[in-house]
Amino acid sequence: MARYARVTPADGVLQWAVERHGELWGLGAEVPAGAQDTAWQELVASGPGAAMLSRATLLDPARLRWETPVARPGKVICLGLNYAAHAAEGGNAAPDYPSFFLRGATSLIAHEAPLVRPRVSDKLDFEAELAVVIGRRARHLTPAQALDAVAGYACFNDGTLRDYQRRTAQWTIGKNFDGTGAFGPWLVAASALPPGASGLRIESRLNGGLMQSDRTDHMLVTVAQALVLLSEALTLEPGDVVAMGTPSGVGYARNPPVWMKPGDRIEIEIEGVGLLSNPVVAEAAPE
Repeated sequence: MARYARVTPADGVLQWAVERHGELWGLGAEVPAGAQDTAWQELVASGPGAAMLSRATLLDPARLRWETPVARPGKVICLGLNYAAHAAEGGNAAPDYPSFFLRGATSLIAHEAPLVRPRVSDKLDFEAELAVVIGRRARHLTPAQALDAVAGYACFNDGTLRDYQRRTAQWTIGKNFDGTGAFGPWLVAASALPPGASGLRIESRLNGGLMQSDRTDHMLVTVAQALVLLSEALTLEPGDVVAMGTPSGVGYARNPPVWMKPGDRIEIEIEGVGLLSNPVVAEAAPE
């Protein structure tokens, strides 16, 4: 199974890379990796050809910077309360209709980038999530065709400032602090996973300790169902991201609550998709 990542090696050339047989191969200028480039859609759909691979360069993962799988998503749409046990641990009933909300691109960070605890709050929580990356423009999808709009899947950490989330009935402010939404490192083609990425183990670990563990087939709203509902209202476009909600075990529901703090390391792992890891740091003082 091939996995794809956007990376910047030591030479400073942003590019797509493919993992093959445990090694990371840079594709250089073969597949442009800028924010406006679209060649990644064909790469993920069809895979790199033999000629492209023959020109690839072996990369050292320890000597590069990981980038988010999508440079700047047009939309990051998140589902709240999409696992029954997570809804219950917060004293919520499972919603009759998904609790959709949006994240801004400025909140996103890549694998190994610092996840920032802001100066104004210490209530920084973790949420392991499956991210769906849209591969084609779509509106009014049907259940039969919905998964055809998916390019691939990635790991996501919907880092949340719980006190800000609860200041209003709308969750937006607590979900959009800069540097709190980790995304990546890998983009795995939809064809390489079960339909809708169903039945995959999803976990979070804080400083090596297991915090969340469930399976994606326990989502109340499946990937296909979410895309059908979303496309009733809006146009899905290539590079849009849909984060599918988190299982139980989040920090705020524990007794006592567990918050991420500077010096911690948070990991999100999804079976067949990969491992997303970020150190937690304090927001820098103003200059």
